[in-house]
Amino acid sequence: MLETARLLEAIIDTAIDGIITIDSRGVVESINPAALELFGYEASEVIGNNVSILMPEPDRSNHDGYIHNYKTTGRKKIIGIGREVRGKKKDGTTFPFRLAVSEVFYKDKSIFTGFIHDLTKEKQAEDRLLQHTLELEEIVRERTKNLISLVSELERAKADVSTSLEKEKELNQLKSRFVSMASHEFRTPLSSVQLSASLIEKYIERPDFPAVKKHTARIKGAVQLLNNILNDFLSLEKLEAGVVAVNNRVINLVHLGEEITEEMQMICKTNQLIVYQHTGSKAEFLLDQHLLKNSIINLISNAVKYSGEDTFIEFSTEINEDVCTIIVKDNGIGIPQEDQVNLFEPFFRAHNTGNIPGTGLGLNIVKRYVKLMGGNLEYQSAINQGAMFKMTFLQNT
Repeated sequence: MLETARLLEAIIDTAIDGIITIDSRGVVESINPAALELFGYEASEVIGNNVSILMPEPDRSNHDGYIHNYKTTGRKKIIGIGREVRGKKKDGTTFPFRLAVSEVFYKDKSIFTGFIHDLTKEKQAEDRLLQHTLELEEIVRERTKNLISLVSELERAKADVSTSLEKEKELNQLKSRFVSMASHEFRTPLSSVQLSASLIEKYIERPDFPAVKKHTARIKGAVQLLNNILNDFLSLEKLEAGVVAVNNRVINLVHLGEEITEEMQMICKTNQLIVYQHTGSKAEFLLDQHLLKNSIINLISNAVKYSGEDTFIEFSTEINEDVCTIIVKDNGIGIPQEDQVNLFEPFFRAHNTGNIPGTGLGLNIVKRYVKLMGGNLEYQSAINQGAMFKMTFLQNT
């Protein structure tokens, strides 16, 4: 029996985990070396004292109550179950440990044995693992953010490349249309000038002055057409270069309307009449006279070209309070519905224009001039039912 007791004592003394025994009042009866080292006490400082000295608050104050409740109710909260708690060292620091408690009845008294397994290293490992996990999550978030940003940049680059390719394609189409249009539009008036000049030489020999006058008029008309084409090219070039400046000033809309009507009447076809009308008590409005005149002349020129002889071209201006409205209306060949989607594209001409001369730049220039002046351009048209173009401007305050 003595040998067994010595063996048990040796086992307890050499155990790597702490072992403490207390009585039913919570007083320490024994504590092994592992526990002493863990808590930093000498045996004499612990044995005979309440085990609560090894506990931080609130367990220190509540420990006697735990034992009393167990004695009173018999309900086990830790005995035979075990749980993770914190211990308090002699220097006041705390540490985590796993506590398992067993109850032994010996000589009519109850003894509680606590087995203490230090969790400090495990908790430190857990904390390091948690820290590494958080750092990894942060790295993943940052990498994900960078990846999303990179993907977004790639998408933008892709869109930019696609846009550039589309613009290059459109530019090539414009170049092709320009070459085709220019070769046709320049050839026609130049051929007319060449032919008329040759005929004039023959008519002078006879002489036949009415014929000379007729062909002189044709030369003038051809030169005017060439001027119009060149003016369209120059206007487009300035618009594309962004050098068209808006110079708004108060202009007399009635005087400008009458001036344009008189000029354009000279290029009208036989019995073609431009009817001008102004509505409103005011005649003055703040606009760029050069851009506005160019826009109106373009619209009336189209009306003249695409309407037949013995027709009326309605040209009207209206100032109503702070709104200026300018309308040019004809009853010519009209614009086919399927062509209207491209109506304001440069070099575009409707398929029903036939041999009627034109650059396909006029409406593009008008729309951009109107926009530069802060206005709006609308139209209504149908094939063989004429066309109506309306420019609307709000007075700047």
